Amino acid sequence: MRILVIEDEKRMAAFIQRGLKEQHYAVDVANSGDEGLFLAETNTYDLIVLDIMLPGVDGFAVCRKLRQSGNNVPILMLTARDDVRDRIFGLDSGADDYLTKPFAFGEFLARVRVLLRRRQHENTTLLKVADLELDQIHRTVSRAGKPIELTPTEYALLEYLMLHAGRIVTRTMISEHVWNQDFDSFSNVINVYINYLRKKVDADFPVKLIHSIRGVGYIIKAEAQ
Repeated sequence: MRILVIEDEKRMAAFIQRGLKEQHYAVDVANSGDEGLFLAETNTYDLIVLDIMLPGVDGFAVCRKLRQSGNNVPILMLTARDDVRDRIFGLDSGADDYLTKPFAFGEFLARVRVLLRRRQHENTTLLKVADLELDQIHRTVSRAGKPIELTPTEYALLEYLMLHAGRIVTRTMISEHVWNQDFDSFSNVINVYINYLRKKVDADFPVKLIHSIRGVGYIIKAEAQ
């Protein structure tokens, strides 16, 4: 999952970015409304964390402009202002949720998970493909009851594949949702991580789940190719 954080307070932005990365999310950061709008209109995100008090274009205007352009990415607004009128104005501007600073990071992560599930139209936090299970709450993976240890990037890649189980995902789709804006889509990094996953998820089992679709991308499903 790829998240854009638009926050002008650099210490706060770094704190949020670090915490999200620890939860296996790919994160881009913008420190102004103009920069945030540019990134949101240039890249594909699964969620935007948007501060209200920004230099240049404020958070309300960023939200309105994104919605007016047809961008329906979930938006979680952050603000130090606790006035209920600001909350109403933020929600009416198109935000999906609103969180007042200071906040408990656990609550922040819970709200992030809810918005991401809503984005995927999923009510469950447990993803399953055959005997492979991924728990999005506890960030754990197992197959046939055997725990599988994954790096943050391996986890993010597997989660994205399982969210689209039975459907082909292209290299472009993967690069847009699993890596941040610094990723070189022409490198062989995706192939490398797919191979890492195969060694951990498929190598010890007769039924292979991760399949390559030549010239297109990858698919995860129980049926052999």
